[in-house]
Amino acid sequence: MKLSRCSWGNSKNPLYQKYHDKEWGKLNLDSTYLYEMLVLESFQSGLSWETILNKRGNFRKAFANFDYHKVAEFNQHDFERLMQDKGIVRNRLKINAAINNAKILVKLEKENRTFEDFLAEFIPKPIMHHPQKMEDIPASDGLSTQISKEMKKLGFKFVGPVTVYSFLQAVGLINDHLENCSFKNGGR
Repeated sequence: MKLSRCSWGNSKNPLYQKYHDKEWGKLNLDSTYLYEMLVLESFQSGLSWETILNKRGNFRKAFANFDYHKVAEFNQHDFERLMQDKGIVRNRLKINAAINNAKILVKLEKENRTFEDFLAEFIPKPIMHHPQKMEDIPASDGLSTQISKEMKKLGFKFVGPVTVYSFLQAVGLINDHLENCSFKNGGR
């Protein structure tokens, strides 16, 4: 049986195909994964997702395997180390945001609230869109705008509505696999 993918998932890059087939749109609310996707999506802003996927292993090493408890403890020395790391995107604002956002996640936990709890306030169960064409998938919507505003109120950085929408897709809270995609219900 021939698999059908969303057009962007037909890349010749196996990392891109694997991401499309195994992760994108598939619900994963593991706290480490949520932080990883938040970091990667914020670093993707203004760049291609393929660029970020190709550097994902380097990001994992640079950001303590996305253990946000460890990243929340990063200091100026760690920041300078990241700014010199050619394996990641060396953007001062994005690196600061990744460290800041780890601190916000730890702060939420100290208040007996998880990032998953926060997200569930807006999306209690995954949203299934399954549009007919890629053009029907928005870059952002009212929900991502609302979540973005609330995240900013909590102190998160680099979380505009487009980044938040992409993040929600990445962790499977919004499933925008096309109607004819073999992976629209989590794959085979």
